[in-house]
Amino acid sequence: MKISSFSKQDVSRRLKYKGLCFQIGPFVINVSSPISAVLDNIYSLYSDYEIENDGFADFHIAIEKSSGLRAFWRPQANFVFDGFVPFKPLPFEQSFALFEWGLNWCIASYAHQYLILHSAVVEKNGVAVILPGSPGAGKSTLCTTLVNSEWRLFSDEMALICPNSLEVVPIPRPISLKNESIEIIANRFPDVEFGLLADDTHKGRITHVKPPVESLQRSNESAKVKWIIFPKYKNNSPLVVDPMHKADAFMKTAEQGFNYQILGEQGFDTLAALIDTVETYSLEYSNLDDAITYFEQLSVQDKK
Repeated sequence: MKISSFSKQDVSRRLKYKGLCFQIGPFVINVSSPISAVLDNIYSLYSDYEIENDGFADFHIAIEKSSGLRAFWRPQANFVFDGFVPFKPLPFEQSFALFEWGLNWCIASYAHQYLILHSAVVEKNGVAVILPGSPGAGKSTLCTTLVNSEWRLFSDEMALICPNSLEVVPIPRPISLKNESIEIIANRFPDVEFGLLADDTHKGRITHVKPPVESLQRSNESAKVKWIIFPKYKNNSPLVVDPMHKADAFMKTAEQGFNYQILGEQGFDTLAALIDTVETYSLEYSNLDDAITYFEQLSVQDKK
């Protein structure tokens, strides 16, 4: 049953005691927390995810209230993974963001059956686009725009590449937006559902966008990668798309590898094979309509 099939009170009870267990792409997550912001965001943003009842989970995560004197005058939340605390606590209002960031860390640190790249991934007509990007490059804004323009969401944070097949595996989750991107998406897509806002994080003002139901329903369908495109938002820039030399694309993609160095030779071989089979471009844009038109032309061209 979906999370939304249960009352908010029942979901709260599960979070506080045995934890809420649900599947995200290839992983089963068990999360527990007594913090209302975590409950509110999970109940709204994860409402279409299926609850797992067999008790097994790849990752057991708790977002707990910090203890000590500070808890009385400045309540904070701790991220707890399998009983230990890998990060410093954050203010209560950032507790859901702490869950999302911590889950990224769990996957990047332990899911070494994949080559994991820091990138957004979208798919259409059976082929995927990997959008690597440094902070501020605009990949999440572009990803959200494409997902609301008939592309399927794989992830806005990480590409999971199978070393044997070179296919990318979906892990659809709420999309993280920050600062000016929040208003841009809200104005462009008024029906998009946002989570609670968190101010004054290390990334500024952030929120999350609920993933489309269709992306969740197809989260067991991997796809071949056809393009790796490095997006960069530049104010008042026309759309500029340039082919990228394979060697440059390899180096830039490797820089976005969460576990590239950990995988060693396998990481090198997987990335080299992937780069060899895809088209690589850099994309500079300021107008989202121009970007949508470009990506639509890509998908139509590939369909032919």
